[in-house]
Amino acid sequence: MTPQSWAGWYRDRLGSEALTITTDGTQLRTRIRGVDFAGASFDSLGPVPGIPAESGAFALDGGNLRDFVLEWDMPVPIASDDGAVQQATLSCLLSLKPPEPDLGVALHFGGAVYASGRAELDFGSVLDDIRRQLPSGASLQPSLLDAI
Repeated sequence: MTPQSWAGWYRDRLGSEALTITTDGTQLRTRIRGVDFAGASFDSLGPVPGIPAESGAFALDGGNLRDFVLEWDMPVPIASDDGAVQQATLSCLLSLKPPEPDLGVALHFGGAVYASGRAELDFGSVLDDIRRQLPSGASLQPSLLDAI
């Protein structure tokens, strides 16, 4: 698969920072405050082994990031029954802050917004919820999204 990347923001108790999130379909990567992070999913992002994180620069739990918010937009293809493909934007906000984690996802397509009303952290389930809301004949195409 072709790697993809998206611009976004990281926020925690120390402030906010612009970042780029990349994925090859199996692992997510980003760089926050000069430290490389990787993980199989957003809630498992941890410092890349061998590169020490500054003490106090992040809230870590078992080596993984915690108590933070990630926000990003990503282009996604929407296909119609006639084979035409249009680009839409998926806006995502992942909050791993106490008391409970939260994942907000909204698809902006054709002048409408399709949002998941489910309180889940499973990205695939949230995408399935959005897929069910799309107009007849429109389908969110499988992509690297499904691997996250």
